[in-house]
Amino acid sequence: MTTAGALTDVDGVRVGHAGRRGGGWLSGVSVVLAPEGGAVAAVDVRGGGPGTKETDALDPRNVVRRVDAVVLAGGSAYGLDAASGVMAWLEERG
Repeated sequence: MTTAGALTDVDGVRVGHAGRRGGGWLSGVSVVLAPEGGAVAAVDVRGGGPGTKETDALDPRNVVRRVDAVVLAGGSAYGLDAASGVMAWLEERG
């Protein structure tokens, strides 16, 4: 079944997800990989206690023009560290 308006409808965008359920676990992480050459991105952080990593880089006053990936995970230390694995993967691939 195809869903109109899905993120993966954008040419070159890839999305992956890994999760763990059961045995006291309810956790997961999703990664959106931009097309070759990156994508323009912005962020809107909300909530009383958001956990973020590198979101200030997306402020228009800063020099980051494009991103290679966006990691969506919980704001705990584990969720935030998931981005480190994605960064290492991207670095290995140049």
